[in-house]
Amino acid sequence: MLARPPPMSSRRVAVIGAGAAGLVAARELRREGHVPVVLERAAAIGGTWRYDAGVDAHSSVYASLRVNSSRECMGFLDFPFVAGTEGDPRRFPGHGEVLRYLEAFALRFDLHELVRLQTEVVSVRRRVHNAGVAGWSVSYCSRKVAGVGNGVEEEVFDSVVVCNGHFTEPRLADIAGIDGWPGKQMHSHSYRVPDPFHGHVVVVVGYRSSGFDISREIAGVAREVHVADRSLPSADSTCETARCDNLSFHPVIERAEEDGGVVFQDGTRVKADVIIHCTGYKYNYPFLSDDNSVISVDDNRVGQLYKHVFPPHLAPHISFIGLPFKGILFSVFQLQSNWVAGVLSGRIELPSQEEMMRDVVVFYSELEARGCPKRYTHDLGGGTTYEYDDWLAEQCGQEGIGGWRKAMYIAARKNVVNRPGNYRDEWDDSHLLPQAHQEFTKYF
Repeated sequence: MLARPPPMSSRRVAVIGAGAAGLVAARELRREGHVPVVLERAAAIGGTWRYDAGVDAHSSVYASLRVNSSRECMGFLDFPFVAGTEGDPRRFPGHGEVLRYLEAFALRFDLHELVRLQTEVVSVRRRVHNAGVAGWSVSYCSRKVAGVGNGVEEEVFDSVVVCNGHFTEPRLADIAGIDGWPGKQMHSHSYRVPDPFHGHVVVVVGYRSSGFDISREIAGVAREVHVADRSLPSADSTCETARCDNLSFHPVIERAEEDGGVVFQDGTRVKADVIIHCTGYKYNYPFLSDDNSVISVDDNRVGQLYKHVFPPHLAPHISFIGLPFKGILFSVFQLQSNWVAGVLSGRIELPSQEEMMRDVVVFYSELEARGCPKRYTHDLGGGTTYEYDDWLAEQCGQEGIGGWRKAMYIAARKNVVNRPGNYRDEWDDSHLLPQAHQEFTKYF
């Protein structure tokens, strides 16, 4: 069993990534008395929310993207995401407004001084002594001058918190015959604007958030857009506007053919110019690849992790913030960060390694019994997001996420179903706004 940190100890912690998770992790760690050093490979903070028009960019944000959670739910618990006199005032704003919010958060809590930009982590290795883990060797490549590498440097840290996000490594659909198909393939990660698809026949694979937005946007310029998805949309989910008359829905693709044909499982066949995979992303930790005993990724299950955060055999020396998807995520990131910071200082005690492993086994067994694929292990959709948030808050000795926030999240999920085309601009939760705004006044 690994030695636990002594009570109220201060640790020098490497935080990998300066997106939403990394920034709030740095703040919570410093509040707890630790010394965080944030290593960010990009030239500025913001992670995936920093839009870049280049198709090979780190960000997966497309130009027209708007958030699919209201700003009231989306902000950190003690730093509300309110509309200012400048920027995008909508309740479901564009990506640029989220970046402004994160920049304001970093400024308010003096986080910039903790961040080393253009610093890419290439390796994280355990330093093991007889008494257990004695720190982590973190190797990184710093590019202080654009395009010029200064070589690999190495530092030793007491602990590592991984916050590198999971929207950069595309997950592609497995399509029979695709290697001989002559058209263009791309992932939504590289999509920015619809203009390049003018007059084309486009097949969009997947109809979740990005597939929904991108297929409708491209339909405004393309000759035809064909959406392939496991679950066909209901009649009231089809386009409400005339510009989407060229949008058709199909079951999944059965095969691609050498003459450009794409055949769907219902036998329908089209000749397509482009296939866009809106099929999500892979969790990816290339800097841990040399030490497979740290973590494994199996069909997008990052494991084995206690409560999506700690590998039991290495806790609390390495942790992961920001793995869950869906749910009220910025609040989750904050509570996870506070939990990690408290555990590292000794303020919060973890169960034994054996108890954590038993919890992981039970969790995986419950998922399997429900028929839940491994790739949904970190899905907090549905009611599990409230249970998880409340559990984290209890561990941290904090209040939960609040009744109005839960009610607003539930109303928003229903609204997506009832108004798929305009849920961001018409909503049924206005009666909850006074409660939210009243709470927000505590922080201004």
